[in-house]
Amino acid sequence: MASILDQYEDSQNIRQHSRVSAANIGITHSGFVNVRLEEEKPIFNKQRIDFSPPEKINNLLVCNNQLCMSLGKDTLLRIDLGKPDQPNQIELGRKDDSKVYKLFLDPTGSHLVISLTTNECVYLNRNTQKVRSLSRWRGHLIESIGWNKLIGSETNTGPILVGTSHGIIFEAEISASEGSLFNTNPDQYFRQVHSLEEDGKPAPVCCLEVERGLESKYFIVATTRKRLFQFVGKLAEGSEQQGFSSIFAQNQDLLPSFQEFPVNMGYSEITFYTSKLRSSPKSFAWMMGNGVLYGQLDYVRPDSLLSDVQVWEYTSDIDLNSVKPISIVLTQFHFLLLLPDHVKSICTLNGQVVHEEKFFPEKFGSLKKMIKDPITGLVWIYTEKAVFRYHIQREARDVWQMYMNMNKFDLAKEYCKDRPECLDMVLAKEAEHCFQNKRYLESAKCYALTQNYFEEIALKFIEAKQEEALKEFLIKKLTNLKPTEKTQITLLVTWLTELYLNRLGQLEADDGKQHLFLETREEFRTFLKSSKHKDCFYNNRNTIYDLLASHGDVDNMVYFSVIMQDYERVISHYCQHDDYSAALDVLSKHCDDKLFYKFSPILMQHIPKKVVDAWIQMGNRLDPKNLIPALVNYSQMGSMQQINETIRYMEFCVYELDVKDEAIHNYLLSLYAKHKPDALLWYLEQAGTHVSDIHYDLKYALRLCAEHGYLQACVLVYKIMELYEEAVDLALQVDVDLAKTCADLPEDDEELRKKLWLKIARHVVQEEKDVKKAMNCLSSCNLLKIEDILPFFPDFVTIDHFKEAICNSLEEYNQHIEELKQEMEEATESAKRIREDIQEMRNKYGVVESQEKCATCEFPLLNRPFYLFLCGHMFHYDCLLQEVIPHLSAFKQNKLEELQKKLAATTQTTKSRHKPKEEDTVSLGKGQGSREQIKSDIDDIIACECVYCGELMIKSIDKPFIDPHKFDQEMSSWL
Repeated sequence: MASILDQYEDSQNIRQHSRVSAANIGITHSGFVNVRLEEEKPIFNKQRIDFSPPEKINNLLVCNNQLCMSLGKDTLLRIDLGKPDQPNQIELGRKDDSKVYKLFLDPTGSHLVISLTTNECVYLNRNTQKVRSLSRWRGHLIESIGWNKLIGSETNTGPILVGTSHGIIFEAEISASEGSLFNTNPDQYFRQVHSLEEDGKPAPVCCLEVERGLESKYFIVATTRKRLFQFVGKLAEGSEQQGFSSIFAQNQDLLPSFQEFPVNMGYSEITFYTSKLRSSPKSFAWMMGNGVLYGQLDYVRPDSLLSDVQVWEYTSDIDLNSVKPISIVLTQFHFLLLLPDHVKSICTLNGQVVHEEKFFPEKFGSLKKMIKDPITGLVWIYTEKAVFRYHIQREARDVWQMYMNMNKFDLAKEYCKDRPECLDMVLAKEAEHCFQNKRYLESAKCYALTQNYFEEIALKFIEAKQEEALKEFLIKKLTNLKPTEKTQITLLVTWLTELYLNRLGQLEADDGKQHLFLETREEFRTFLKSSKHKDCFYNNRNTIYDLLASHGDVDNMVYFSVIMQDYERVISHYCQHDDYSAALDVLSKHCDDKLFYKFSPILMQHIPKKVVDAWIQMGNRLDPKNLIPALVNYSQMGSMQQINETIRYMEFCVYELDVKDEAIHNYLLSLYAKHKPDALLWYLEQAGTHVSDIHYDLKYALRLCAEHGYLQACVLVYKIMELYEEAVDLALQVDVDLAKTCADLPEDDEELRKKLWLKIARHVVQEEKDVKKAMNCLSSCNLLKIEDILPFFPDFVTIDHFKEAICNSLEEYNQHIEELKQEMEEATESAKRIREDIQEMRNKYGVVESQEKCATCEFPLLNRPFYLFLCGHMFHYDCLLQEVIPHLSAFKQNKLEELQKKLAATTQTTKSRHKPKEEDTVSLGKGQGSREQIKSDIDDIIACECVYCGELMIKSIDKPFIDPHKFDQEMSSWL
């Protein structure tokens, strides 16, 4: 718990620090607003521990959160800082005048060695309350111990090094176990391994440090009052338990490596900084007479462990005669120097004093020592009456600025990654540094990462005539822009394009820089096809085209057009330069049907075969109808190659793609009619003979064939159009046989066929005057007779020419007459038999016995009017009516109902009681006849056949016996 005075001091420090910070508030040159919303706490924050010792504190050690202190003459206090409310106090129980000289605590916080002023040592383990004497150590005043961090554990220290006040280094080992019967001491062994001297005399071993490097290589650092020794050696694998004597033995022949300083203040102290737990130290600081020697530890160098060594000389307020430094502690970037009444914090990067803090010896007593817990990193300072603790917070907060001032920009950036305003300042400083040293490309890369004014930086490179650096700056700046910053992206893309084109123009003019020209062109093309800025290029492609055109860079214009998929421009360029094959290659590669339609007319004029090959390769992806303008656009001279290629593509469409478009078929017909008449008739024949199969315009085809005089083709078209008379008339001009085939086409119309054959016969007789052919017509068509064609012959023709035909005709007539006679006789005979059957039926009768029953109701038949059928079934009239009605159609049921109503009306009239007059008798007679007719009509409906043996029964075979609507009712009646 900090005192009121300490709290007041802390508040004053914080206010002073905030005033310094407030001076930096504002907008810096980088564009960042450097405002700290909260007051930052100081790096070194002191806090007094709420502890009032009962006696004066002589010694204090803290390691691994274990605090040990000696109080008064022989009191030892141990505190586990994890459980500060459970202190452990132990009395050493010494009756002599011995006092505690020094305390030594190992890194685990388990082994405590207490050196006494009487040249004795005792040992205390963390887990015990018993203090044990180290008998082998007796007779030596212990100044330092080098602990074995690698092997040491809670029960055993492993081999350790012990330095005495007479410069002797011993190797020893301590075990916390009780030992055997013959060896109850905790010290396992204690043997001398080396001795240190100064000016030929033994010197006290102030500090010892043991570290292990790579490949089992050990480093031992030992210090005296003004010397620092290094011992380096290897241990055999697995021999760590055998100790360090072999390392010192390797250095017996040679003097150990050491550094010596002339000033001696009677003691020295060395401290180390370790960045991570259980790792080797990274740096050291040695407090000796001339100042503080500090630097890095390099475990790779074979000759020395120390590197980048510097000496911080004591300031004027430190006088070795009166004001000597007491203790030193090293952190990552500072070392803290403890003086009799205050603490100085010095930065190891620049040697500047960054913090000083005053203590009040008259209140707390004189400052005794400063200790750092190597495990937790906390710094402890104690006086005779009080204990203070230092918290180190964000020690690296200002390190970046120091590295920046030292021009170590990589390290500066490393320590301000999470502070963009500081990183920007480092980058700006680095960029300016590179610019001043004429490393323009590096400067451009750094400037691009800063928030400095864009125009200012660009003008700097322009004034220095560094176009390459300017280009690099723009490229990096463009890379760092966000996609939403479209205006800035557009500006930079356009500017970079102009710079690239200027550079390419300069290199192209210099024959000696052809290789550099090719590299720059490839770089420019990579820039053009950048996927990140594709949208920007596309939206501003017209501007890029204008820039490329202004520089006359045709190759890159074509390349850019391909990237933008502006193939129309590329093809137009090739066509303008008469490179039609290249234009067709672009078309074929990208397969854009719209571009095919647009550029095919001009390509067809120059490379018809290649164009048609490309069309054929495209197949169904092209609509042939849209290519007709290209096909009809050949020159007036009608190059035969173009015509043949056009016909080839039309045939491909019709025969391979099975195109049914009428325009395509009509155009192919026109090409055949003009240039390949032999193929015309073949096309018409294979196209089909029915109108539904035809895909060309019949009227157009007829007109086309008529214009070019293709009569046979016209006949074929007439036949498809079913204009048989016109087909026969036109066929007679070509071939009589063709006319005959046309005349036989109307198979269902004999009258028309006969008319057509008469046309053929008239033509043969009147035009060809060939009687023999006319007779052949009679034999070819059975509809023509000799008398049909006789009027066509001239009067002077003798009968001899028709003798045979007339005889054949007469014979046919005779044969036909005979057939008619035979048919008449058969008909007469059949009529006679029918009349006999009718007469026989009239006389047919049946006998009904008195016991006969109705087939339906099984009641006596003779009780009511009945019907008797030839099959033997007998039905009452009403029973038959009931059976037949369900099977009658709706029409017959209605008709039956009407007839029954009429019958009922006639019956009522007949039963009238008044005596009829003469006129009534006549009407009654008529009514009687009508009544008989009605009954006959009713019989025709209900008694035309037996209901059990006739068609009604056969038709009802699929009907269920029970009506589906009454099925449920019928089922329930059976339950």
